[in-house]
Amino acid sequence: PKFTMPIKLYVASVTSSQKIRKEQEKIQMVIQGKKYEHEVIDIASVAGAKDKMRALMGEQGVEGAETALPPKIFNDDTYCGDYEAFMNAIEDEKMEEFLKIA
Repeated sequence: PKFTMPIKLYVASVTSSQKIRKEQEKIQMVIQGKKYEHEVIDIASVAGAKDKMRALMGEQGVEGAETALPPKIFNDDTYCGDYEAFMNAIEDEKMEEFLKIA
């Protein structure tokens, strides 16, 4: 499926957390498998990316935005959710609604 607003996945290439690494890999695998247009933004190497991720979440009233860690999923600058919400969307077969592309 093609759409104009790319999915943005905020990740951290440098993390000591095995949990974060596994979650990031799973999300990327699913998004690539569905052939959704997406952009991966590495907060470890892109200056200001972590602050932007947190600021966008804060603007949208997401609780805990100021200390949020990846992976986080956005449709352009609209926050979609985190790993748990992503997995719930798969389970409920509501992936496109979750990604705000339906």
